[in-house]
Amino acid sequence: MSIQGLIFWLRQATLVLLCLPALHLAWRWYTDDLGARPVTEATHVTGDCTVVFLLCSLALTPARSTFNWMPLVQIRRRIGVAAALYAGLHFLIYVADQKWNLIVVALEIARRFYLTIGFTALLMLAALAITSTNGWQRRLKRNWKRLHWLIYPAAVLAILHFFIQSKANVGEPTVAAGLFAWLMLWRAMPTKLRTGFAGLLLLAVGATLAAFVFEVAWYGIVNGIGPQRLVAADIDPDLFPRPVHKVLIVSLAAIVLVGVRRGALALKHHWTRRYIRTTIPTS
Repeated sequence: MSIQGLIFWLRQATLVLLCLPALHLAWRWYTDDLGARPVTEATHVTGDCTVVFLLCSLALTPARSTFNWMPLVQIRRRIGVAAALYAGLHFLIYVADQKWNLIVVALEIARRFYLTIGFTALLMLAALAITSTNGWQRRLKRNWKRLHWLIYPAAVLAILHFFIQSKANVGEPTVAAGLFAWLMLWRAMPTKLRTGFAGLLLLAVGATLAAFVFEVAWYGIVNGIGPQRLVAADIDPDLFPRPVHKVLIVSLAAIVLVGVRRGALALKHHWTRRYIRTTIPTS
């Protein structure tokens, strides 16, 4: 398959995967499978999808470098736009829950901090999605890259909104924050370390520690729970997997996938050289 054909099918597969959560949510709504509070459940699902796709869009740059597979850059825009669309759907469901009373919605956003930062993140993502086209890139020139740095504060605000909205159980936001820390640490690392196994191992340790710090800080500030209880929970095998375990597993899985990818490339290179030696005369 040509590289153009590969990119075409990669884009189509990405589009299908991005639509699946919305289609599944619509099916659950149609079959009355959203529980006793369907609007709340739909709000949570779309919010979760927003954070997941935000992290996926940020992960494509490290993935392209570590896997040495350039076609990945071709789907980054679609995933980023999908994150903005799910954020918009998340907001629209909330507005519908308020009986489409925009005055009430505006007052709630102004009064409640977690709604304020969530709405701010939505505005940032909307700006990024609107200006993601080639036309806007030509119009804005150098300012386009500066504008798209908003993806980082938007992700921070979205994850903070996730923490506050989750209240007592912040397991999923902690995982999201730990993976976001991995992505930011990768960008801060020296270039030579970014793609090496030693650097990836350091990232796994750093992201896991960051997830633990986020969890300790949240439970300490909000619930007054000391770090000793969290350490005890993290080392208790009966409570596996905890958020820090999930971050570590994902980080180690990335190392394994990179190893498999590089092993496959090395094997392909070996057999190509062997084929050339055996089929092409040297004289």
